[in-house]
Amino acid sequence: MFSNKEFAYMHVLPSQVELGACWELCRLNNNIGFWVIWLPTAWGLMLAYNADSRISIFDVVSQGALYIPLCFGIKSLIMTIDDLLDYDVDALVERTKDRALPRGAISIQRAWAFFALQVFVGLYGAFFILKRPALFISAYAWPLYIIYPTCKRWMDFAPVPLGLMFNIGIFMGWSDLNPTGKVDWFILIPVFLGCVFWTISYETIYQHQDRVDDVKIGLRSLAIYLGENTTYACLVTSIMFTGLVAYGGFLNGQHASFFIGIVVAGMKLVIKVVRTNIDSPTECKSMFMETPFIGLIVLAGLVSDGIYYRLSSGLTL
Repeated sequence: MFSNKEFAYMHVLPSQVELGACWELCRLNNNIGFWVIWLPTAWGLMLAYNADSRISIFDVVSQGALYIPLCFGIKSLIMTIDDLLDYDVDALVERTKDRALPRGAISIQRAWAFFALQVFVGLYGAFFILKRPALFISAYAWPLYIIYPTCKRWMDFAPVPLGLMFNIGIFMGWSDLNPTGKVDWFILIPVFLGCVFWTISYETIYQHQDRVDDVKIGLRSLAIYLGENTTYACLVTSIMFTGLVAYGGFLNGQHASFFIGIVVAGMKLVIKVVRTNIDSPTECKSMFMETPFIGLIVLAGLVSDGIYYRLSSGLTL
């Protein structure tokens, strides 16, 4: 795999430029990826809290805090492998041509070594933070870390595996707090599917930034597939997100605060979809950047619902 010269080079300490490139590979200057992984996990924690009075708010906060470094690590790992598998394509796309690998700030060999280090640290952290049922659930998403970056080369529907990968935390959060470690699939599958539709909504519009370059290169995307019908399709997926998450909340016995939260979040998403000009890369990016705010609205509804219900019912927080 490596020549003697390359093997010797791998044992040299990284330069300041290479360390900066590793920072870029992790996208530590842009943490949208963290939010879209952590927020569904936090929803799962709060859904479990609202479903079982044995779970305390301290349990939720402490576990949610533990998930912060884990989700940062997952985001960084996904970004790194995405750049490694896509560096040849990134060099041909205006938005990505100045990333670390295309511009030569770090070699492919060193980037792979950095990825291996991330995998080692990430697995150690996951075994330390997660209970075994949640760890096993997370393992279902691991193959998607490798599959997703290749999707644009052979399929139009890359946002679907991205949604399956990003939102697995719904099940993990619930499982981590449930005293038995079991998942109530009947409740959580609608929420999970709703989250997948949420991912499809924001990711499809985000893809329109690169639509022109992708067509020239011969890549595939849902943005290209839908074309001018993107807004209508994303309206449907936004409504599906709102409806399915609300239905899962109904099955979980949620109350008014939660439903207000999901309706407000859904309306915010729909308005943003309608107002975004898909032919403007700036507007597409702006729509994507507001994604965490929508997720935080849902989380606020879950938190206020759970706390108000316990206080009004005389239950301990």
